Amino acid sequence: MRAAGVLLAIGVALVLQTTLTRFLVRDTIAIDLVLIAIVYVALAGGPTVGIVAGSIGGLAQDALSGGILGIGGLANTVVGFVTGVAGTQFIVGQAASRGVVFFLAGLAHSLVLAAMYALLGLRSLNLVFFRMAAEAGIGAVLGVLLFELVEFVPGAIERRRAMGRGRLRVRPRI
Repeated sequence: MRAAGVLLAIGVALVLQTTLTRFLVRDTIAIDLVLIAIVYVALAGGPTVGIVAGSIGGLAQDALSGGILGIGGLANTVVGFVTGVAGTQFIVGQAASRGVVFFLAGLAHSLVLAAMYALLGLRSLNLVFFRMAAEAGIGAVLGVLLFELVEFVPGAIERRRAMGRGRLRVRPRI
């Protein structure tokens, strides 16, 4: 995966995250589009790409959120690396297996964030498993849909081109 593609994916996720947050998040379940982009990029590119995407995406999120710089970056970096390793060690080609990876990545991200805030004494270790599971589940559904869309579009364009070429060709009748 090229660096421009990684930066584009994270940039689009950041723009959508910051734009849609005021409409979607009102003290309810939060959707972390940047984490979804990081997991997607890590699955497609491997652990090194996952580390880079996680650190860039996490630090950008931290800078935009106004919180402590580095906590989200560390959580996203860890998740990006582990997801990249899982993508290279296991067959993650089906929608169900990708969904499991996205779900586990979302849970791991929530747990690492909660642990980091508790270790620094910023928040008590308040683990709301239903909320974590719901956020991870929504992230898994969106991640699988993203993968399916990215894999479907190039094939659909190629089929459309092939159909267009087939229509222009006139076969002589015998």
